[in-house]
Order: sequence, then C-alpha cells, then structure tokens
Amino acid sequence: MDGGTMEQLISLCKRRGFVYQGSEIYGGLAGTWDYGPLGVALKKNIENLWWKTFVTDREDMYGIDAAILMNPRAWAASGHADGFADPLIEDVKTRKRYRADHLLEEAGIDPKGMSATEMDKAIQGSKLKSPEGNALGEVRQFNMMFKTQVGATEDAASVTYLRPETAGGMFVNYKNVVDSFHPKLPFGMAQIGKAFRNEIAPRDFIFRVRELEQMEIEYFIRPDDWERAFEEWRVAMHAFAKNLGLSGERLHELEVAPEDRAHYSKRTIDFEFDFPFGKKELWGLAYRTDFDLSAHAKESGMDLFFFDEETKERFIPHVIEPSFGVGRTLLAVLSESYREDEMNGEKRVFLKLPSHLAPVRIAVFPLLKNRPELVAKAREVFLLLKKEFGNVLFDDNGNIGKRYRRQDEIGTPYCVTIDFDTLGEKPEHKDTVTVRDRDTGEQKRAPIAELTKYII
Repeated sequence: MDGGTMEQLISLCKRRGFVYQGSEIYGGLAGTWDYGPLGVALKKNIENLWWKTFVTDREDMYGIDAAILMNPRAWAASGHADGFADPLIEDVKTRKRYRADHLLEEAGIDPKGMSATEMDKAIQGSKLKSPEGNALGEVRQFNMMFKTQVGATEDAASVTYLRPETAGGMFVNYKNVVDSFHPKLPFGMAQIGKAFRNEIAPRDFIFRVRELEQMEIEYFIRPDDWERAFEEWRVAMHAFAKNLGLSGERLHELEVAPEDRAHYSKRTIDFEFDFPFGKKELWGLAYRTDFDLSAHAKESGMDLFFFDEETKERFIPHVIEPSFGVGRTLLAVLSESYREDEMNGEKRVFLKLPSHLAPVRIAVFPLLKNRPELVAKAREVFLLLKKEFGNVLFDDNGNIGKRYRRQDEIGTPYCVTIDFDTLGEKPEHKDTVTVRDRDTGEQKRAPIAELTKYII
C-alpha cells in the first residue's frame, strides 16, 4: 500500500521522532507541533534543497532574513490589518468557533467566491448545525493576525503583530537590496522563516497550523514581462516537486478564479496535492502586480521606483511570488514516500524517501553488540562514512532484523553491516561489508575502501 492514512502517518511521526504534539505533557496546544530529531533533519533537507535550487544555483536571487516583528504601518499598507481574515461562525451553545467555509464544504456546498454574508445565507438556508448538533450564529470576518505589544507601555501606539507571511519583510527591504547591490531586472529576494496565523480551526496535523514556516520568493520584473516570468516559475515549481519525489499523478494545478484570488493578485495558480484527507493546496504562485511596492511607497513616503540605467526608465517593478509551505511540503513528502509491503514473510512499513532528503542516509551496524572486535570495526566504518556524508547513524540495539525494520520505517536508504567475514573469517571477504538496499532488501558485499561509490 502506498501513501498511508493520516492515522498511520501521525503514528509513525510520533513513534519515530519526526513530529510531536506541541506542549504534549501539558495536554497540548491546538495548532502547534514540535519537530523531533528526524523531523528537523527532514525539514532542513527540504529547506536546503529549496535554497540551493532557487538561491545559490541562480545568479539573480538575493537571500534575506527579515524580522518577525514589523512596524504596524507595514501591515496597514499591505492590507493585512483590515483584510487578512477568515469567515468565523460560533456554536451558540458551546461558543466553540469554526470556519464557516469548512462547515459548508463538509455539507457538500462549495463556498468559493462567497462573501461572509452569502455564507451566512447558505448556512441558515440549509439549516446547518455545529459538529455538536447545536444552532450556529452569524458568519463574521475574523482577523487572523496575532496582536502583541512592543515595549513597556501598553497603549495603541505600542501595538504590532506577529507577521502572517514572510513576504512583507522582503517588500520593505526591496530598497535596501537595490541600494546595496544595484541588481538588474529581473531579480528576486528569497526567505525562509516563521509566520503566525490565528487559525480559527487548525486541523489535519501539520497542514493547517498557527505557527508555520514558509519558503517564499518575491521576483521583481518589468510590467510587460510578467507572463513569461510566471510561466518560468510554474515550470520551475514542477521541477522542484519532482526533485522532492512528488509524483505528477498526485500534484495538480488549479487556476484560481478572480473572485477567489487575494486582493493583490492578477493571476494565481494553486499547486494542489492529493493528501490522505483530500486534494488541498500545497504551494501557490501569484502575480502580485505592483500592488505591494506601490502601497508601501504611498504609506512610507519613500521612493520605491526602479531606475533602469540602460533604458533610463523609472517605474515600479511588478512581482511574481512563488510561495511554499515547509510543513505542508514535509507532509506531502511523507505521504508520497509511505509504503507497506511484505518482506521475508513479514509486513513491513518503510519510507521510500529520495536519498538526498532522508534524515539518515546510512545506518552502520555491528552484527553483534557483545563482540568488541565487531563493534570497534563498525565504529571505524561509521566514522569514515560520517565524515563523508554527515547524516550517518550507528545502531547496535536489538537483533539485525529489528534494526533493518527501524531504519526502513524512517526511510534510511542504506544499511551497512560489519560481520565476521569483515574481520577475515572468510579471507576473500576481509575488509568488506554487507550493504543492504532499503527498497528491495537486496544485500551486496562491498569493500570498505570503495563504500562511498555504492552510496547514491
């Protein structure tokens, strides 16, 4: 079986140290999740691949790491202070809050393009109840930004927000990058960082959360060049998905209708993925026009025009925005790689992760932990591979079959076993080891001196 259910993925993530419930010993906190050792490793591998693909391998990209807290005027200019909202509805008895559009979807009513008023009419007209079976109140818009205070004084002047997206920090630093590096168009700014959204109803594990991580790009272009640039980024995002091991059969493009697009967008494509809980948005690609820079220029009073030295033109650049959620990408990778099969007459669960994403690339075992000579040789091989590949694990806990199963379950592509033949029990196998392939279970002997050639 491929893909797995949400229950299977969540169980594996907890059991093997990929993802834990946030604040679990205190009963948890809804919409928060902690990444364990293997989850951190997988997440970093995804982020590093993204950064290499879209920043270090290109000549037109500038990395940035903007502050989470910003002057609140920036959020007023971008429209978030007034317009970053979801439709909220309450159970009149329990006072629990729900997303009105989610309740409509679950009732088989498509809420796309509906205003809050139209959603309210649809809910009242269909006599929808809350999940507890109680009457529902009126639909209203709920701003999802987390509000906080800056400084020792608590008044209106000290109010700011945790950023709901990383894009804002790039737009307000556009002038700094232009003044420091004098780039030619087109060029982009890229950032990986935290964002915070006070989701009404976080759900589906790490898919919809209140604290998330984004990998975003703002790509500045000439206004008349947007269609070409948009297509280039669409193709690049598909190539990145392939490099993550995401199959084309489970990845879909949705051309977002004008009434469903964000206020700043002239064209948006949602990259949707077949998650275990349905086809949902994975990434987004938007043409933001010159909305952001023009809005910040007006609010701040700063000159954010771009001067082209060759043509002597002055204009506000337009923007293409490819946006990737880290958690959603990780969940898609886990779902894509989840496998169940039978090996040697036993049921097996394994993650068919690409080698460059696997949290552990190689596991090294001594055949027996109570034989010092095997353990010493295994440590020698471990240190050799550790120096070469980094993410290498030493494991001598339990019998060899259980070790193989553990490594299969976390997606380790190769297991290297040091046995008595390695020590010369069979002279022709001296200084060789057994290399086992995760996907097939096939085992081959390889000379220690040539091990790195066997590892893809």
